[in-house]
Amino acid sequence: MIKNFLEQLRIQRWDDHRYYHHSRINQSLHFVSAISFMIAYVMMFIDPLMSALIGWLVSMTSRQAGHFFFEPKGYDHVNQATHEHKEEIKVGYNLQRKVVLMSIWAVAPLVLYAEPTFFGLMAPWVTPMDFLRGVAKLWLVIGIGGLLFRTVHLFFIRDVETGLVWMTKIITDPFNDFMLYRSAPLALLRGELIDPGLHLFEEHGLEEQHA
Repeated sequence: MIKNFLEQLRIQRWDDHRYYHHSRINQSLHFVSAISFMIAYVMMFIDPLMSALIGWLVSMTSRQAGHFFFEPKGYDHVNQATHEHKEEIKVGYNLQRKVVLMSIWAVAPLVLYAEPTFFGLMAPWVTPMDFLRGVAKLWLVIGIGGLLFRTVHLFFIRDVETGLVWMTKIITDPFNDFMLYRSAPLALLRGELIDPGLHLFEEHGLEEQHA
């Protein structure tokens, strides 16, 4: 069981890399995101609200900016797949789902500003610092809620193992991305905009495509 779980985790990680991380700019932003996420993980034990601010303002924005603005969205000749096909088979949050998630994240502070008690769910904010900590609480809930929602959703549309594997992947992504993309900034400085090694599937033992 554990062996199969780890194999599925490896497949999800590799599929995510080969389908969605061709751009060296995207990879570099993921490297920045990985570092800030690891800092946020440490801060979770010290100040969870500060952790939420770091996670959303630095980690998530840099991570998603790479996907939205720099990752190629034309036909993927390496994987012989259209962008639409990749979005359809995406295990986690595809771009459409990310738009919804990021929209909720962006709207939350506006709602709190208009409704200081957030519809009676928290003490009303008075000072700017109160407001900031209130926003951090909302973002913390949105982050955890988004993770749990998609995990349970995968239980029903795929299976329980797929959902648990994906959740494990998301939680451990900062550590994996740090190792995987640590050389991307230097490659980018050399003028390399696209990763030239994504076609080397044989090194990963994944010659067949996995949905």
